[in-house]
Amino acid sequence: MESSPPIRILTVCTGNICRSPVAERLLQAGLDRMKPGAFEVESAGTRAMVGQPVQPSSADIIRSYGGTPEGFAARQLTPAILRDTDLVLTMAAHHRGEALQMDASLLRRTFTIREFARMLRVLEQRGSTQRDGTADPAVDLRSFWRELPARAAAVRHLTVAQDASDDDVVDPYGRGEGMYRQMEYELAPALLTILRFARTATELHNG
Repeated sequence: MESSPPIRILTVCTGNICRSPVAERLLQAGLDRMKPGAFEVESAGTRAMVGQPVQPSSADIIRSYGGTPEGFAARQLTPAILRDTDLVLTMAAHHRGEALQMDASLLRRTFTIREFARMLRVLEQRGSTQRDGTADPAVDLRSFWRELPARAAAVRHLTVAQDASDDDVVDPYGRGEGMYRQMEYELAPALLTILRFARTATELHNG
């Protein structure tokens, strides 16, 4: 019996050397601890510094949360990369717009990462109070994740940020160590929310 293909998640920023590699490597590390081989997390940049490694300060953040920055090389976002992706998580709203310009069919599968985390918090709350299918153990894990973006989009109206900047993760490139700390402050809670949600889903769903 063939194993099902992995659930493919793509993280996107501008240069693909600061923000999206942190999201990629930490999501992959966390998801691998839950269910090795079930997820494949990659990243790309809308104006990538192709071939460059993760910036040193971002690499330090990756290591501090238990991931590895080794073997990374920045790459340019292309329609081919987007084509087979189940979920696209961008670091800022303008990255989402650029991804959708390449492939408009991704509209219901593309979110800023902080926006997506807010949506998952709503789904977590609903899962404990409503029979809306979010905890149906008869649904296999891959099917659950394939359907999750649409379910998240359905609660977008409940998660609108008070300030548009709350959807974005600050770009620290060339701006000093303090901005890397700000990036971590904005990105880490979203990553932890996604991983917490994923752990619950993995425990509840077969496959």
